[in-house]
Amino acid sequence: MTFAAPLEAKSIRFRARSFVAFTLTPEAPLDVWLEGLDHWIGNSPGYFAGRPVVLDLNTLKPDVAAIESLVDVLGHRGIRVYAIELDGHAALAPNLPPVLVGAKEATTDGLLPREARAESFDKAEGSAPKQLADAGSSAKVGDGKADASKAGDGEPQVEASGTLMVKSPIRSGQTIVHPHGDVIVLGSVASGSEIIAAGSIHVYGTLRGRASAGALGDKSARIFCRKNEAELLAVDGWYATAEEMEGVSRGKPVQAFLDGDALRVSTLS
Repeated sequence: MTFAAPLEAKSIRFRARSFVAFTLTPEAPLDVWLEGLDHWIGNSPGYFAGRPVVLDLNTLKPDVAAIESLVDVLGHRGIRVYAIELDGHAALAPNLPPVLVGAKEATTDGLLPREARAESFDKAEGSAPKQLADAGSSAKVGDGKADASKAGDGEPQVEASGTLMVKSPIRSGQTIVHPHGDVIVLGSVASGSEIIAAGSIHVYGTLRGRASAGALGDKSARIFCRKNEAELLAVDGWYATAEEMEGVSRGKPVQAFLDGDALRVSTLS
């Protein structure tokens, strides 16, 4: 009698990975909140396309039927919800995104659990809606390198200070995400491109795309550019669109910064 040894099964590799996801926090009255969301989408079409979105429902606290309706409404707006945050729920209906447990807010001070996040918000004056939260697999954070697209033939370089230096123009369709500090672009930023930075953004050419500074809660962040033709400027979630800047600061060297709960865009002399 012969004996055939069983084939050794190939082991399965599991890896942990973190990524930066956008967080939407609906508030009551929901129809007013959706109007504001539609205004944002109208000013920046395709902004949420392909972006991981976490739906934080701890403020609204809807029932399961309302959650299903809300996820469907957002889906019709091109927003795909990857996960839901809702305290006290380990799982929802099988047709809904999974419940995210233990998520941490990505801030300039590191990753904060929900309790510390709420405490930091209580201490902050005029807190603005946060755009980014740490969830689980897209733009790498924590390894000292920026997950940034190539800009032309020059590789973006992270300086010792944590600043990301982009020495070539940023082309349409490219996105630069830097969750570790400032971003400096020596060239121009084309229409249809985007820069997202935890710190400030400096563009030494024409800024025609979208720029979001202070994306992890830094209210002191600013945006500087030599010529403002931007589609959208945002600091800590507060934004101004091209239409709002028309006739005031378009075509001029500007800086954008927070003044209380308002975004100011002023010309540089």
